[in-house]
Amino acid sequence: MNEDQPPPPPAEVGAAPAARPDLSLAHRLRQPRTIISLVLPIVLLALFVRSLPGFKLEELPDKILGANPWLLIAAFAIFYLGFPLRGLRWAILVRRSGFALRIRDAVEIIFLSWLVNCLVPAKLGDVYRAYLLKINSPVSLSRTFGTVFIERILDLFAIVTLGLAAGFVSFRSGLPGDVQIVFAIGVGFVVLLAAGLLTMRNFGRRILTRLPLPHRVVEFYDRFEEGVFASIGLRALPRLVFITGLVWATEAMRLYLVVQALGLPNVHLGISGAFFVALSASLLTAVPLTPAGIGFVESGIVGLLTIVYGVSQTDALAITLVDRAISVLSIIVLGSIAYAISPKRRGMGVNAAATA
Repeated sequence: MNEDQPPPPPAEVGAAPAARPDLSLAHRLRQPRTIISLVLPIVLLALFVRSLPGFKLEELPDKILGANPWLLIAAFAIFYLGFPLRGLRWAILVRRSGFALRIRDAVEIIFLSWLVNCLVPAKLGDVYRAYLLKINSPVSLSRTFGTVFIERILDLFAIVTLGLAAGFVSFRSGLPGDVQIVFAIGVGFVVLLAAGLLTMRNFGRRILTRLPLPHRVVEFYDRFEEGVFASIGLRALPRLVFITGLVWATEAMRLYLVVQALGLPNVHLGISGAFFVALSASLLTAVPLTPAGIGFVESGIVGLLTIVYGVSQTDALAITLVDRAISVLSIIVLGSIAYAISPKRRGMGVNAAATA
């Protein structure tokens, strides 16, 4: 069936996930590769922590249980404030590409996709998000991929730019050698992203047409490129950049409030330090080997806190565990509930709401 044809009736749409088990969450969770990607990094991280003398694991329960509950609730609330902001941003992108997606529907689909990213490796949550919108509305799947792609590009630009700015503020007395390496990688990453977008915009189709590829591949690319560039015109760009900045501010403020809640006497991170650590660690989630970057992100946060900011290993681990409990464990718990009751995974959500 052509991607741009109207969707089938609700009964047929509802059966789509069963007919396409490759995108079924339950099917993915039963695969040995998914189980290994979830369990192995946790086991390796636990063995790594136990093997180092600097980690005093017996002190962790008291440090975590002694946290200020109101500040933890504030960290939880500001983290979840990011989802309406993400939904607003994606709704703007999708609307500019030709479909009037409501913010409420965008938030729900994004939340379900985050659950998938927390349980399945290879960033399949992004694929699942485009798939959910496709089965719930008459949109082109490839064009929807384009909106998700440009959203990720905005995120990466924001992470690097805000992270660099926070680093300069945090290290006014001079940049440590390790931070200079991080900065150099960040600048190089931004340059590569910009070059990639320029190449896609000016030469992408020309390159594909010269390759021995089926015509359908070129058609897919045309709709994908349209989703990328039609959704981010110059008029919408300032608003999208502002919303993206707010999104990542919620990530950094979550970490800052976690540090404040734990009340560790020898930890003086500050807001600029929280921005730098949170945004630097977010880059590690782009590594698609494990769900939600499990193993990589925890090691990155502990490493930055101990090496760059001089936090003790035990305090750094306490901060990391509480922060990841909010950003990953809560998504798994609440996302599983949302997945169980959401009509969108059956392809009935957006159409049913529009009819009502």
